[in-house]
Amino acid sequence: MQDLLEFNQAELAQWIHSELGEKPFRARQIFQWVWQKLARDFAVMSNVSLSTRARLAQKAALAWPDIVTIQKSKDGTTKFLLAFHDGARVETVLIPSEDHEGRIRWTQCLSSQIGCPMACTFCATGQSGFTRNMTCGEIASQVLIGREYLQDTRPDHPILRNLVFMGMGEPLMNCGELVKALTILNDPHGLAFSPRRVTVSTCGIKEGIAKLGESGQCYLAISLHAPNQRIREQIMPRAAKLPLEELLAALRRYPLKTREHITFEYLLLRDVNDSPEQAHELAKVVRSVRGKLNLIVYNATDGPYQAPSPERVLAFEKALWSHHLTAIVRQSKGQDIDAACGQLKARFEK
Repeated sequence: MQDLLEFNQAELAQWIHSELGEKPFRARQIFQWVWQKLARDFAVMSNVSLSTRARLAQKAALAWPDIVTIQKSKDGTTKFLLAFHDGARVETVLIPSEDHEGRIRWTQCLSSQIGCPMACTFCATGQSGFTRNMTCGEIASQVLIGREYLQDTRPDHPILRNLVFMGMGEPLMNCGELVKALTILNDPHGLAFSPRRVTVSTCGIKEGIAKLGESGQCYLAISLHAPNQRIREQIMPRAAKLPLEELLAALRRYPLKTREHITFEYLLLRDVNDSPEQAHELAKVVRSVRGKLNLIVYNATDGPYQAPSPERVLAFEKALWSHHLTAIVRQSKGQDIDAACGQLKARFEK
């Protein structure tokens, strides 16, 4: 049986024609049912003929992941543990925020791999090991789960506004399936997200950065976390195999639209990378490309690190301000359910 979640619209049109003898418009209808109307069964596709639905049921499937657990934080953040057909498990997180008019908007944090091969020393996912890459359909179906949950549980019909690939895995180590999933996320007949609403975060995979830039389907964020190569080698040894200067050179080649920036993410670790002197180094790195900076205060995991004090965070910010560089301190959410940045492990106790 062919899982139709694994097709973008062009591939679905080819399959529909070769297997069912149907014209391209039929593929568009089915694609909309799958990704926009959240259909789990071919029987509900009312504008598709009964005979075509019967043949679809014989030849194809819609393999949504199973929800193993749902955890809800006191701040409204909601974490899902999902299971795929082979038993592999992954986590995805819905994060609420309030806009300037007081309306709740949601961001979904997506995973791209089962585990992570990068083994960054501050990240629970990286320390838990790597199992396999996720498929295109597995990646995109996380959004189906998020949208269905919001529709079923929120009477105000809230908007799932932004997608961030900041969950489990290094997205650009799975670049082929990621880019294919992005075509579904961006397709106006699919999940219909603007590329401006999708951010892919990478610790720095040079070939993947180039491919992502060619696709033009998202914003780029870099998990930097160190102001120099020495500290990057200490806390991100596998990512640091790409020297910092080579990473920055790749970023300078990355195609940016007018007023678009590359976001640098910087995790503050007490007495490791949080001194004012290191902030001065960091400012030079960020300003060497068209960059902006998000600061993240460390969220506790089983690792050896601690979060800096608020006073130390402020001193770090002030050092950045002296370079006329604005840094946003990202508010961590979902810490009480291990859903904050760096905490995802897909653990489940039976």
